[in-house]
Amino acid sequence: MQLSEQEIIRREKLNKLVEMGINAFPADEYVITDTTESIKRDFAESKQVKIAGRLMSRRIQGKASFAELQDSTGRIQVYFNRDEICTGEDKTLYNEVYKHLLDIGDIIGVEGELFTTQVGEKTVLVKNFTLLTKSLRPLPQPRTDENGVIYDAFNDPEMRYRQRYVDLTVNPQVKEVFVKRTKLFNAMRTFFNDAGYFEVETPILQSIPGGAAARPFITHHNALDIPLYLRIANELYLKRLIVGGFDGVYEFSKNFRNEGMDRTHNPEFTAMEIYVAYKDYNWMMDFTEKLLEFCAVQVNGTTKATFGEYEVDFKAPYERVSMTDAILKFTGFDITGKTEQELFDFAKSIGIEVNETMGKGKLIDEIFGEKCEGNFIQPTFITDYPIEMSPLTKKHRSKEGLTERFELMVCGKEIANAYSELNDPIDQRERFEDQLKLAEKGDDEAGQFIDEDFLRALEYGMPPTSGLGIGMDRLIMFLTNNASIQEVLFFPQMRPEKAVPQIELGEDEKVILEILNSREEAFSLAEVKERSQLSGKKWDKASKTLTKNNLVKVEKTDEYVLMRLV
Repeated sequence: MQLSEQEIIRREKLNKLVEMGINAFPADEYVITDTTESIKRDFAESKQVKIAGRLMSRRIQGKASFAELQDSTGRIQVYFNRDEICTGEDKTLYNEVYKHLLDIGDIIGVEGELFTTQVGEKTVLVKNFTLLTKSLRPLPQPRTDENGVIYDAFNDPEMRYRQRYVDLTVNPQVKEVFVKRTKLFNAMRTFFNDAGYFEVETPILQSIPGGAAARPFITHHNALDIPLYLRIANELYLKRLIVGGFDGVYEFSKNFRNEGMDRTHNPEFTAMEIYVAYKDYNWMMDFTEKLLEFCAVQVNGTTKATFGEYEVDFKAPYERVSMTDAILKFTGFDITGKTEQELFDFAKSIGIEVNETMGKGKLIDEIFGEKCEGNFIQPTFITDYPIEMSPLTKKHRSKEGLTERFELMVCGKEIANAYSELNDPIDQRERFEDQLKLAEKGDDEAGQFIDEDFLRALEYGMPPTSGLGIGMDRLIMFLTNNASIQEVLFFPQMRPEKAVPQIELGEDEKVILEILNSREEAFSLAEVKERSQLSGKKWDKASKTLTKNNLVKVEKTDEYVLMRLV
């Protein structure tokens, strides 16, 4: 393992702590009585407190120091005074441990009393501190100059997603997105539970991938010697439970689809599906708009949410537009009664990329996606989908060739999908067989299996049922104004990280790093050069090596050229 100069220095500090008999990773419980939030909320002069958190900044001034401590609820200023901490003759705890062996990022416990500084800042006067965890890798340290310009911010998206633990530490505002995500799940559970519906769990490993048109991930079970598939949807299992006598079931499920990745798709995602017996898609539209209105208020305190340039209002009721009418409005083409060839020719004529593997459903889906979808900004139900697009949906009771299905569109994206569920086992078998023909034709998203057990369940009888699926990741994107799904997932899927090149540092590079390590603030470039006592040629070579390998950074301000550690 190649260590940076700073990592080497931190390990040397760790060794010194061990030599002093200080355990840098103690196992003992550290009893916390307060948080930064509770201290600020219930502040009282001279109140005794005990908190723990990460050391995020400090300004050492001889025998005194102001620092910032960050815990899960925020940051608070702490004041270290040598004579308050070391009341006897031995000043080692402050002079050696605090000043020289602690680093930004270390996790410490602090006991002390509250006071207010002359400038009015609530502060903890430290009476005693305990090292709870030594940080062996330096945190990125964003810095702000006198003009408010921020340098070294940890804002590169790829780094933030790969190292979410660092992102949450140095960009604590990111945590609010995930707090709201949990609020959304809790709100939805409350809404369903209050309605009398039952939360369940269904298999993630499935012998037949069903419930959606998607390419699955495949694995192998050694003991049974059979292929298994990661769940692409939980629909067919939840319907089995309706057959079994539950009137309403729901599940927050992790689903997996072996398809492309972009700003709105991750191969692992969270969906919510709910099925309610004796209901239809008209009832489900009413239920869905009430659900989302309730969730928006619980998450943001209002039905309105900003998403990019739009203000979206989740207050019910929502507009309802049939897919046929939407395509007619935005293309002038009526899909009613059209053959596969007519749909193919029209799609091609308006510049949509099509191929021979596409059936009627896929062609209609492409036309709608390209020409209509982006026009629906406010929550809108798109209803009555063609039968070819909906293999699990009941045929429309009055419109030939259509089904009782809706999708909810927001800002041009689908966030919910719902049906009057198909409960005729003969019709369902025929739909599965049609999907199988599309798969044989080359459509790799069409269903490639007939789930005989699910058909057997339907043959026992499933009552009239309506089902709803909501993409939870996409919904929280809209509620938190995030255009990228990676922003609302703690650990999104990433390409393999490239190996860090091995860097051999010479003595000249080490001299420069030692100077920069001697204090936390940046140096002027001229000062570092002067203190290094390197010749012009050696200085140029060493400084270029360090900047090229992203170990140091050179910045220009109005007055100086600064050099700092990265």
